[in-house]
Amino acid sequence: MNANKPKILVLGAGYAGMMTTKRLSQQLRPDEADITLVNKHNYHYLTTWLHEVAAGTATPNSSRVMISDVINTKRVQLHFDSVVKINKDEKRVLLENGELSYDYLVIALGFETATFGIPGIKEHALKIENINSSRHIRDHIEFQFARYSSGAEKSEDALTILVGGAGFTGIEFVGELAKRVPELCIEYNIEREKVRIINVEAAPAILPGFEDDLVEYAQKSLEERGIEFRIGAKIQECTEEGFIIGDDHEVIKAGTVVWTGGVQASPVVKDSGFELVKGKVNVDHDLRVPGHDHIFIIGDCSWVMDKENDRPYPANAQSAIQEAETCASNVKALLRNEELQDFAFDYKGTVASLGGSDAMGTILDDKKLYGIKAKAMKNIIDDRYLYLVGGPKLVLKKGKVKLT
Repeated sequence: MNANKPKILVLGAGYAGMMTTKRLSQQLRPDEADITLVNKHNYHYLTTWLHEVAAGTATPNSSRVMISDVINTKRVQLHFDSVVKINKDEKRVLLENGELSYDYLVIALGFETATFGIPGIKEHALKIENINSSRHIRDHIEFQFARYSSGAEKSEDALTILVGGAGFTGIEFVGELAKRVPELCIEYNIEREKVRIINVEAAPAILPGFEDDLVEYAQKSLEERGIEFRIGAKIQECTEEGFIIGDDHEVIKAGTVVWTGGVQASPVVKDSGFELVKGKVNVDHDLRVPGHDHIFIIGDCSWVMDKENDRPYPANAQSAIQEAETCASNVKALLRNEELQDFAFDYKGTVASLGGSDAMGTILDDKKLYGIKAKAMKNIIDDRYLYLVGGPKLVLKKGKVKLT
């Protein structure tokens, strides 16, 4: 590290942090700045694949990419540690095992689960947050099957899998369960009819943001494969036994309870004195924090407003990757005293997997896809990110579109 060169510090190696670091290392000359990427682990995981790990339809390693395999370590210093707090006034970041200074800071620390104040969710529900938590869900489900099969557990409630939230993650998770549960039933010699997969959602429909015919297709597909839906049923409380739902306080008992209801910014952001609105920081259109010209916040930690519609852009992997492009460009512009650009989300469509070879969604000019065609497009979308971050080599190693 050169003490005379500006220091760029990127916190977090999720989609936003990885792509920002990648672009900075490509767009800046070595003499312009020193770049450091801080991350808790030495690997990057594909958050949008974690539901597969949790269901047991994919291995943990399939969703993991070693950071040093895709980031040029000759241009970027990798620092593996946990961020504790950001000192904005002194331009320093406190880590568990030291501290780092910066001239330009990119905060891309990802999310923690939002409970929306529902009692018991934090204490009793499992959550799809990272590779380890997803692997724990997979192991817990299989353990319930093993206990019942061995006779150690007599109640069929132990075989019930209860999923709170019918947004993107919740629906993709139950879709994978629809594929995995029949396999577990065969393996543990349990009748499929004894296993219940119940999805609970307070809203009047699943998959908010999708058009009615796409939602209808998704729900019908999942119901035909044994998924039960409780729509318009608010979760009043989560207990050790399951959910208490609705105005009549119905009790649904389950051996496995998973919450997928929503996300909010990493607690480090709030602990560092940034103002949060509905769990995230409102940033300016150029992705900087108001009042802090050298700090950018992107990904799941921030809201970026759509100027035309006066509402935030969607917070998903697609927008995080695009924010990273704008963020890297604007850091470069600050270094070179050039004009910064505003972020504009380029919607390329959204496809939700429904498990196995089924999916549905829209692409480009709202063209609707269903079934195998939609699943193929979903795989292409996933592989496009692998290409952006790691090139053809990573696509061949981790990609979902198989060449024959």
